[in-house]
Amino acid sequence: MDDAEITIGPVDLAERVDEALAVQALAFGLSDDEVAVRHHIVLRHLRNPGARAYGATTAEGRLVGFVYGMPNDRTHWWSTVVEPYLRANGNDRWLDESFVITELHVHPAHQGRGLGRELITTITDTAAEPRSILSAIDTESPARGLYRSLGYCDLARQVHFPSAARPYAVMGAPLPLLRPAALN
Repeated sequence: MDDAEITIGPVDLAERVDEALAVQALAFGLSDDEVAVRHHIVLRHLRNPGARAYGATTAEGRLVGFVYGMPNDRTHWWSTVVEPYLRANGNDRWLDESFVITELHVHPAHQGRGLGRELITTITDTAAEPRSILSAIDTESPARGLYRSLGYCDLARQVHFPSAARPYAVMGAPLPLLRPAALN
């Protein structure tokens, strides 16, 4: 499929949660049990004030990528887990006045073509907060390379989430995110 036929725009993620999680399962290698748990988590996240989602949709209406996030709240589970790691590095202020990228996934057949970049810049361009934070598996990967190219830097590494087998890195960037022309 030609990615020129894919449009980025707001998406009702609650209505399309199963389709989005199918993309995430392929992109992130999730089991059926992990997908079932995440189904409830996504729906709970979407009830938070300011939560919003964008999708990458084919001309036929198939979702091939999505991003969602919300203004950070220090009382949310994710913040309570990462806060000690950020504090240890003198970076816990990043939990305030930040827009959290909760999930960003692109179907493997559509990766490497700029859809992830377009999704994350589109959603963060709507943020009132002066910065963005996210977590990513703490390994060198195309995703971490993308985040760095957008201006994200490591705020904490080797962050251990209770149910995750691999450690994560917490990354932050000032908004607006860098664009390719700004990198030259």
